[in-house]
Amino acid sequence: MADSTASSTPSGAEPNTAARPVYVIGGGPGGLAAAYALRAQGVRAVVLEKSDRVGASWRRHYDRLHLHTTRRLSGLPGLAMPRRFGRWVSRDNVVRYLEKYAEYHELEIVTGVEVSRVERSADGTGWLLHATGGRELTGAAVVVATGYNHTPHLPDWPGRDGYTGDLVHASEYRNPEPYAGRDVLVVGVGNTGAEIAVDLVEGGASRVRLSVRTTPHIVRRSTAGWAAQYTGVLVRRLPVGLVDRLAGPMGKLSVPDLSAHGLPRPDTGLYSRVTEGSIPVQDVGLIDAVKAGKVEIVAAVDGFEDGKVALADGDRIAPDAVIAATGYVRALEGLVGHLKVLDARGKPLVHGAHTPPNAPGLYFTGYTNPISGMFRELAIDAEKIAKAITRTGSAARLDAVRT
Repeated sequence: MADSTASSTPSGAEPNTAARPVYVIGGGPGGLAAAYALRAQGVRAVVLEKSDRVGASWRRHYDRLHLHTTRRLSGLPGLAMPRRFGRWVSRDNVVRYLEKYAEYHELEIVTGVEVSRVERSADGTGWLLHATGGRELTGAAVVVATGYNHTPHLPDWPGRDGYTGDLVHASEYRNPEPYAGRDVLVVGVGNTGAEIAVDLVEGGASRVRLSVRTTPHIVRRSTAGWAAQYTGVLVRRLPVGLVDRLAGPMGKLSVPDLSAHGLPRPDTGLYSRVTEGSIPVQDVGLIDAVKAGKVEIVAAVDGFEDGKVALADGDRIAPDAVIAATGYVRALEGLVGHLKVLDARGKPLVHGAHTPPNAPGLYFTGYTNPISGMFRELAIDAEKIAKAITRTGSAARLDAVRT
C-alpha cells in the first residue's frame, strides 16, 4: 500500500484530468466494493481509510453479532462469501471476508489517512481532498463511503453528567461478561439494543430492562427456512402502502402479541417505518426473552435524577449500568456539508449512481438502511457508480497507470 499525492498542473497548461484517480473515502464494505467495481471497469481507484486496517467499524461491533442477511445475498462484487461461514455470517468472518476481498482484488488502499474536507478543484474539473498531514489530493471523482454507523450518538439527557452508575454507548459493548450478576438497563429497541438485551440475559445479568420509546416492528429472521431478507428483496420496489397492508397480517401470524409484556403492535406500517429510516427488529431471541419475563420492557428515558434513571411514565429506576443503543450519526457535515449535498438530518440528498446537480462527480454509498439488506445494496450501488464514472471518461485508466 503506497501513499498518494495531489495531481499538479504546470502554469498555463491544460489540466490532465485523465491522469487523476477516483478517490474512495472509507475502507468498509461499501468503499471496497466501489473500488473493485471501478477497477473492473479499468478505472484506477484509491481507497483512503483513516484506521490502520479495512473493515474498522466491523471490528468494533459486539462479539455475538451476525449478519441478519443471508450469506448468499451478502457477498460483494467479484467474490462470494465462503460456504463455511454458514448462513448467518459472524462478525469475525465478515472482517475476514473484507480482508480477503481487498487482498484478492489487489485493491489500492492507503491506511492511516483521514479526509477532513472535499471541495471542487481550482480548475473546476475534479475534486480536492484535504487529508491527514496536510495532504491535498486531486481526484477525477470521489466516492464517499464512510459508513452508516459512523459516530455514536449519546443523547444529552438532563442530569446525565451526574449519574454515578456505568453509562456507555452500545458501540463500547463487547460481551456480557462485565455485566454478570448486575442490573442493566438497555436504552433503545433497534436491532442492536434488542440483541444486546438478549446477550445480557444469556450472559448472566441479574436483571435486564429494555427502554422503548417507539414500539418497533418485529419480524422473524427466518420462517421455515424463508429468510426475512427474501421478502425484503421482493417488496423493495412495491408501493409503501401495499407493503404495509401485506405486512400487517403476516406479522400477526408469525409474531405473538406482546402487548401484555409492554410491546403492543405498532400503529404505523412496517414499510412506512423503513422509508423513515427505521428497519424492523429481526428476532434473535427477544420474543422468547420478553414472553418469559427475562427482558422487561420499560418506558423511554427522560433523564437522570439523584443517581436514578427517570422514565417517561414517571418511574425512577436504579440500574447498576446503562447501555445506550441510541444509534449513530453520519457525521458528514464537516466533510461535504458546505457543498449543500445533505438534507436537514445530515444524510446525502442522492446516493448510488446519482450525483448532485451542483456537485457532479461526487457519489455516496451506504447511507440508506434498505429492507433488502445493506451488503446487497452496497454491491448493486458499487457497480452502478463504477459505470456512471466510466461514462464520464475523466478518471485515470489502469492501463495508462501501468505504462
